[in-house]
Amino acid sequence: MNLHKLGIVIQREYLNKVKKKSFLLITFLTPLLFAGIAILPSLIMYGTKEQAKQVGVVDRSGIVLPYLESGEVLAYKDLGAGADVDAIKGDLGAAGIDILLTISPLDSVSKSVTADTYSVKPLGMDSSSSIESRINDAVEAYRIDSYGIENLEEIMHSVHSNVHVHSYTISESGEEKISESGVYMAISMILGMALYMFIALFSGMVMSSVIEEKSSRVVEVLVSSVKATELMFGKIIGVALVALTQFLLWIVLTVLLLAVAGGIIGKDKIMGMMQDESTTEMMQQMATAEGIHPGDLSLGETLPAAADSTAVAAGEPSSMSVIMSTLGNIDLGQIIISFLVYFIFGYLLYASLFAAIGSAGENEGDTTQLQIPVTIPLMLGFFIALYAFKAPDSSLVFWGSMIPFTSPIVMLARIPFGVPGWELALSMVLLVVTFALCAWASAKIYKVGILMYGKKSTFKDLWKWMKQK
Repeated sequence: MNLHKLGIVIQREYLNKVKKKSFLLITFLTPLLFAGIAILPSLIMYGTKEQAKQVGVVDRSGIVLPYLESGEVLAYKDLGAGADVDAIKGDLGAAGIDILLTISPLDSVSKSVTADTYSVKPLGMDSSSSIESRINDAVEAYRIDSYGIENLEEIMHSVHSNVHVHSYTISESGEEKISESGVYMAISMILGMALYMFIALFSGMVMSSVIEEKSSRVVEVLVSSVKATELMFGKIIGVALVALTQFLLWIVLTVLLLAVAGGIIGKDKIMGMMQDESTTEMMQQMATAEGIHPGDLSLGETLPAAADSTAVAAGEPSSMSVIMSTLGNIDLGQIIISFLVYFIFGYLLYASLFAAIGSAGENEGDTTQLQIPVTIPLMLGFFIALYAFKAPDSSLVFWGSMIPFTSPIVMLARIPFGVPGWELALSMVLLVVTFALCAWASAKIYKVGILMYGKKSTFKDLWKWMKQK
């Protein structure tokens, strides 16, 4: 392989990509997206609070109305236990209300009530949850009083416990360090998703570039000056340099945008929005839907400022100190080196496969079927990495971090939880060896396929091309 010609191909591919308007557009818009993802959810939660509504109440139970205290969103109005519900339902506006809430008579057997709401438009989740919560509070209070035990409510409140377990790891020297699983979970998911995105994005870019040159017949001119293998590896390395350039620019621009946003909006205001109860509730609902325990999202629980300061005064570490201590326990050097190794060789592995696939078709529609065996392992690694934090040493996660087609993503998701050195070394060696074998096979396929026209290629054709000398 002529290194001088390879360098020319790499330079051509790199400059061709970075000079495109699409590259500049994505490079500068993506940090805005990252900054938006970090800040916008809290701003959106503040901007999506429901408008104030009047709630007319027909309480036939006699126990719920005292617990319906008006707030910023819902203002309660007693319509009387004997009000004509049907007449009110027929014209809510005439009654001066937006919502009609009816409470059934108290059931002496179940010691409970049933409740219904009527409104022109469906209730928002916040309003519905608020009404349900107040009614449940009233029923619970009634049941407590029915036992006739003095101060039972205070007793039940006093026995309620909310203990959060503080985790520590012990080093070989016996040193104890705070180790909060929620922080490791966040880092694990971020690393896994970031590597999946980069490998999928830039490997697909290699395939698109190959198809573009083949369909425009430019490749026929190129292979008259350089070998097909030099062209393939030059294209792969050139796109890799584009990826690294874009990645570094994303980091720098994202940090700058977050710093500017923090200066304009104010750090205290941003932190206050992130600690808002409605934001926390939304995050917990999303976590539950994904099968994640809500406590894992925020160090076991979200404490208001007063409670957090009380905990610190009592000798409990604050949430921020726990986060910072946990981050200090992470081997940042190992993560950076591992990220670079897995990004480079994971990208090279998949880019070589996608380059071979691109050479077998004249348009992306021709390669759809050929992409399936390559994209399935990549997707599988992504899904394993998403849940690696639940059991980082389980058999599925272990083998996912060893098999070269999934290891770049899964192993990075395991590293924050601690991985033995021999496992990390073995995983890297297997990845490098597999890349070398796949690159050799892809080069043979690329050499033949890049000049094949007029026929939709199959797996049988790829196998035949690979066996040619």
